[in-house]
Amino acid sequence: MKRSAIGTGAALASMALLTSLMLPFRSHLSIATTALILVVPVVIGVVIGGFFAGAVSVVAGFLVYDFFFIPPYLTLWVGDPQNWAALGVYAVVMLPVARVVDRMNVARANERRQTKEIRELFELSDLLVEDKPLDVLLAVIVTTLADTFGSRQVALFLPEGERLKIVASAGEPLSEEDLQRILPADGAAFSLDTHSVERSDVLVLALAAAGRPIGLLVLSAEAAARHEREPLLLFVNQIALAVERAQLRDEVLQARLTEEVARLAKTLVGAVSHDLRAPLASIKASSSVLSDGDLDIDPEARQILATTIDVQADRLAALVQNLLDMSRIQAGVLTPRLSIASPADLISAVVGDMTPLVGNYRVLVDVPPDLPPVDIDAALISRVLTNLLQNAIRHGPRGSPVAICAQIAREGTIEMSVTDHGPGVSPDRRNEIFQPFARRDEDAGAGLGLTIARTFVEAHGQRIWVEDAPDGGARFCFTLPIASSIPEEAPSGADSRY
Repeated sequence: MKRSAIGTGAALASMALLTSLMLPFRSHLSIATTALILVVPVVIGVVIGGFFAGAVSVVAGFLVYDFFFIPPYLTLWVGDPQNWAALGVYAVVMLPVARVVDRMNVARANERRQTKEIRELFELSDLLVEDKPLDVLLAVIVTTLADTFGSRQVALFLPEGERLKIVASAGEPLSEEDLQRILPADGAAFSLDTHSVERSDVLVLALAAAGRPIGLLVLSAEAAARHEREPLLLFVNQIALAVERAQLRDEVLQARLTEEVARLAKTLVGAVSHDLRAPLASIKASSSVLSDGDLDIDPEARQILATTIDVQADRLAALVQNLLDMSRIQAGVLTPRLSIASPADLISAVVGDMTPLVGNYRVLVDVPPDLPPVDIDAALISRVLTNLLQNAIRHGPRGSPVAICAQIAREGTIEMSVTDHGPGVSPDRRNEIFQPFARRDEDAGAGLGLTIARTFVEAHGQRIWVEDAPDGGARFCFTLPIASSIPEEAPSGADSRY
């Protein structure tokens, strides 16, 4: 009704405009020319409002034609038989023209609708063959079906245990009465003997793949009635295959995950048992010698044994800390607690804590005095620097220097780096070394330090990488965000919240 009213209004408006333009020249226009010009409002009315608007515009055009352009003017009287013929031809011709234009308009609209539906169905077919998680795939299916078929209700049922359950829906939710009419009394899978069944105001379609029931697809019946049933059933089969493939993929992924967890557990046990055994053996041997009262130990040897116990205990503490950090990371509860910190103070504190482990290595610190403060979780970044420094000491030659530098990298970030003079990292292993348990055969570490460092840096929205050092060795770099402003009482550090 609204479309017809708009079309009628457009036709009458265009007819009034054309009439006002032709009136000054009607003495120079033939009756046939006027009739041809008055065809335009009829076509406009049919295209916009359909046949009803076109019929109204034909009647209006007939009256305008007679009243304004056929002598005697400004009256409906037609004196000349030739004028009667012109009016009759106009009325007889324009009504079929309106019907033809209306049918062409409807045909074009149907063609556009079908083209849109086919394009959307092909797009959905492409989505069905992609490797998407099952919940995402189901949501895409029901949403696309609702948009494509204009269905006010779309619901997808899949078996869960002994019953069918709605796993995805779009549009209006199904009422309890609808569910009672759709599902069997015992909630069992829908019979595959019938591909589709009309129940009340919904269409129930069985999903089956290779003769195996997959689930049910429910559409509102009035939407399904507007479309051919065969293409819909074909598309339902594609949905069934896609759902089955997604379910099988999830089962395979679950099996792979179980195998991966078992492999990681085995690797972790092997790595931890190896790393625990060496320091525990050193601590046990040193403590046994110190506790043996029958042995006469000179003060220098006693000091060496005590130092060994202290160093190996620190090594054990670092290993336990790494394992705790990894457990928190894998639990997905790592949340940085940001505060304003000075890069120089941060590096100085880490180097001071590492002094007992540095030994014969020289740690060179290069931090400009005017370096701005950073907005970080001081505890997490301290762990990053500690792990990188331990890594540099482990791989660098004894007595070689280890350089810690900080500089402004680009606007908004500071770049910190730890450089050693060890064997370096080959380009093909620069991503691998940040993975859990990645280490060289001769390495005594558990292979967790760099993984933890990367995770803590990325938790700040920054990045970490390794490159070749200018004088040989490896240079580990990472960025930190510069603080936008400094509070009046800026905390020097903060504990991490996991």
